[in-house]
Amino acid sequence: MNTSLFRSMKDWPWLVLLPVVFFVAVGVLGPSIMPYDPGAQDYDVTLAGPSWAHWLGTDYLGRDILSRIIGGARISLVAMVIVLVAALAIGVSIGSFAGYVGGRVELVLISLIDIALALPSLVIALALIGILGTGYWSMITALTLAWWANYARMSRAVVTAELQQPYIEAARVMGASHLWIFVRHILPHVLALVVVYASADAGALVLAIATLSFLGLGVAPPAPEWGQMLVDGMSYIEEYPRLVVLPGIALTLVVVSFNLVGETFALQKVPRPVRGGLLRKRRKARAVEEAERNAVETGTAAL
Repeated sequence: MNTSLFRSMKDWPWLVLLPVVFFVAVGVLGPSIMPYDPGAQDYDVTLAGPSWAHWLGTDYLGRDILSRIIGGARISLVAMVIVLVAALAIGVSIGSFAGYVGGRVELVLISLIDIALALPSLVIALALIGILGTGYWSMITALTLAWWANYARMSRAVVTAELQQPYIEAARVMGASHLWIFVRHILPHVLALVVVYASADAGALVLAIATLSFLGLGVAPPAPEWGQMLVDGMSYIEEYPRLVVLPGIALTLVVVSFNLVGETFALQKVPRPVRGGLLRKRRKARAVEEAERNAVETGTAAL
């Protein structure tokens, strides 16, 4: 990624939010904006090309592709939010408890976290689905249990660092309870870090959901899910490539958008050089301060 793009992401972070906001809006408003029922079959228009009736055409069962892409956005959004919230809750709770308590409890929990991080998340999800069985909620459970460890490790590191700060010791001396210290002083720092990483993980989660559905281990047909749409279109990829290309483009755009959002949030924490109008204002303010200081020194010398 070139320097100009990095500069744009830092100066106008809201620009990278637009694709994500659009995805969320489509997912939330999906039932209201779908032109057709995504599961409705019409054998009179099977594999029809784009038209005024079907903007993106139909699939091999006569189902409207645009409606299925919109429905897939809703399914991916709901699954992603559930997994992220559950994984954050588990990871922040375990990691923060380990960092705050310390001692043997921390050693045991950090060992458990290291074991969970030793394998790729998708491999863990596949193993858990093999135990739990296939299905939507099995996929949600497996992805949650595969995703929590990274948040736990980050939370534990933040808590350990914050406990060394002087204001924590001051709060203890003033009689603050452990719960108050954690909720009031430590938890905001933990969430500020893990939420940034979670925003980038959202794209990876959407991709993992599509991957599991592509393998037949996630969302089962006839639900309109992007990974399932890719599977359905593979048999017709030579004659009707749009059956694979369109859901593939939707999936790629969502993953890239969330990755850019996470990167932008991270860049906001990097100090930016002062330039342009802000630099001129600071120079002017410094000149005024120096003039006032010189005037005071001159007046003092005259007295």
